[in-house]
Amino acid sequence: MDRRRFVLLMAAGVLGAAVGRGTAELVEDPPSRSGRQLRPAAATPTQPPGTVPPPLGVVDRLPGEGSRLALTVDDGVSSDVVAAFTDLAADTGLRLTFFPNGCYRSWTDNAPALRPLVESGQVALGNHTWSHPDLRALDDAAVADEIETNRRFLADTFGAGETPFFRPPFGSHDGRVDRIAADCGHPTVAMWNGTLGDDRVLTPGELMASARRWFAAQSITIGHANHATVTTVFNELRALIDERALETVTLADVWAAPH
Repeated sequence: MDRRRFVLLMAAGVLGAAVGRGTAELVEDPPSRSGRQLRPAAATPTQPPGTVPPPLGVVDRLPGEGSRLALTVDDGVSSDVVAAFTDLAADTGLRLTFFPNGCYRSWTDNAPALRPLVESGQVALGNHTWSHPDLRALDDAAVADEIETNRRFLADTFGAGETPFFRPPFGSHDGRVDRIAADCGHPTVAMWNGTLGDDRVLTPGELMASARRWFAAQSITIGHANHATVTTVFNELRALIDERALETVTLADVWAAPH
């Protein structure tokens, strides 16, 4: 579909729902490929996928009321951390939204394990640019190239269909960047209202303090696949989600994506 027509269709609110439901609930704590014991997901989404058309412009929380948590994971500097997140999703049923930078080989390295999760809808993808620059410092052509290069990478590597979701590196964007992203097929600027703070190296205690602060109903929380600390607290993160009776969802579970 022509991308400009795609944007207009979403603005009219006529896009169909996409992203099927995925993993059945597990009954035992399974070992991951790395041998870690991981807690199975306590709940899977109950609402039909993507029943609300994705908005034009910025979102930083999930719409409406409920107990949903959108855990989003950016960048992908470390192949080992991307692999650990992939194992976490596969072994527990946790639903995640990844925002990869295609310049990192971690995504190609882990594509064979990650692609089935993308195809099932348990993992959704958004565009985070190819190489993570501050887009406000680039001219129009360079902004479009960063977004388009990464869009093609996601399609070629994961067979991903068009995604409405765009996350600007560093959260740095303005009206010009948003317009170019929409022209490239990504009209929804996916920001966040919670963070694990792990864009820098943290201790496990610091990371969990951030999770306890920000894991809340209807939150979009950002994490990163860059530093190993997060992989040491997966069980604690799952326990916190269970304790607060939160239901993990992808952004595409909530907002309709194109077929």
